[in-house]
Amino acid sequence: MDPDARLATTRAAVLDQIERLTDAMVAEASTLVRVPSISGTDAENDAQQHMAAVLGDGGLDVDHWSIDVAALSARDDFPGMEVDRREAWGLVGRLPGTGDGATLMLNGHIDVVPIGDPDAWGGPAFTGDVRDGRLWGRGACDMKAGLVAAHWAVQAIRASGVRLRGDVLVASVQGEEDGGLGTYATLDRGWRADACVIAEPTDLDIVPANAGALTFRLRVRGHATHASRRLDGVSVIEKFWPVWKALQRLEAERHLVVDPTASRWSLAHPLSIGTIRAGDWASSVPDLLVAEGRLGVALGEPVEHARAELEHAVAEACGADAWLRDHPVEVEWWGGQFASGRLPAESDLVERVGTAHASATTSTGVRTPEVWSAPYGSDLRLLVNQGGIPTLQYGPGDAMLAHAPDESVPVGDIAITARTLALLALDICGLA
Repeated sequence: MDPDARLATTRAAVLDQIERLTDAMVAEASTLVRVPSISGTDAENDAQQHMAAVLGDGGLDVDHWSIDVAALSARDDFPGMEVDRREAWGLVGRLPGTGDGATLMLNGHIDVVPIGDPDAWGGPAFTGDVRDGRLWGRGACDMKAGLVAAHWAVQAIRASGVRLRGDVLVASVQGEEDGGLGTYATLDRGWRADACVIAEPTDLDIVPANAGALTFRLRVRGHATHASRRLDGVSVIEKFWPVWKALQRLEAERHLVVDPTASRWSLAHPLSIGTIRAGDWASSVPDLLVAEGRLGVALGEPVEHARAELEHAVAEACGADAWLRDHPVEVEWWGGQFASGRLPAESDLVERVGTAHASATTSTGVRTPEVWSAPYGSDLRLLVNQGGIPTLQYGPGDAMLAHAPDESVPVGDIAITARTLALLALDICGLA
């Protein structure tokens, strides 16, 4: 058969399999959403065990190993962790090729963030229900739907009887939300590929770059006394205010020049405070305030430079206050330390994913993907910067719904992602 005709026939067979498997794919995603795999909980490990069984039952070669968390987290280049983990598991499923083609990795994380205020949800947070054409529940969008779509893209290739020249890898990782433990461990295990797609929620756009995000902690110290004599004390809440204002000014200054690929965002690499804890008694002047937040890192900006700018802004605020001059705010860098990351300029992966998407959506009327950089950190920077793997993000759902109440993802987007990733695998790995 003519090679072009053979490729067209193969593509049609694979897409037909995804059509046949869509109900099973959505059911698997629903089951996975029902596992409350919040970062650092036992359920995070349960979800990974479940995914290992899914990959194995799907006929993939499975590498499922216990991660030495203590040893990896002690390394200088460890990407950080914000929760305590007694154990964690690495997981890669492999559809082997004949060995003479390129390898494609499809990467997705199994962990999810906490649900926040349960009263803000319209129902159970881990419902996994499918209604109104959407899959609902914490983790549905970020990013269990994308991970399941990657698995079913591989299953469609397998079910159609296609043999590829190169391997296709499905990497299910833990700890992405708080630093990147799972992908870091996967690279340490020796897994590599010639290209990688992370099926994060991009609303089916193509994201070849991410800003970074550095977690920090501020300690403001004051002087406690009885609230009836508050003028004899020093309230840390009042002393935090000039520091807060300094951080607002810093954020504005850091956005005077923005990478053109991030111009769609009002804040391309935000600075925010996420938690504040102060005081231990209503009738006491509080003497310790602990604030935790994240500092966005601009594309291409060294992490050290971003840290130095925040430390300088805090020091300036302290220098302008008589109390804080003698009791300076302490700055600690802890938890997730996401550098920025970008697909190498010489890579053609954006074009190849765009072509696969176009072929996967010819009859659906889906718009052409836009290409932009994201204002949040992800495992992309580990795969590119440490693994040397050309990587981008493409997947179902809108990231605006990630970490929000009533998180959901369109079922149609899950199917389109599976179709696109399957066609991409045919293109990159090649037909045997």
